[in-house]
Amino acid sequence: MTDEVGVVTGDLTLRSELTAGNVVVRVQYKDADEWYAVTGAKAVLKDPADLEAVHAIAVGILNRPEG
Repeated sequence: MTDEVGVVTGDLTLRSELTAGNVVVRVQYKDADEWYAVTGAKAVLKDPADLEAVHAIAVGILNRPEG
């Protein structure tokens, strides 16, 4: 589920962005230009080094290869 367009499915790319201590997880359709914020996937990080762990958790939660 995304904030901008609702449910997205299919081949997607996921990225986690850190700006001023805030992380947002975004998704895009493979090879598309537009990125969409994953609903509820925002947090404050005290240590930027935690971004990789947050991204790994998001991938683990959102990766559903069989539906």
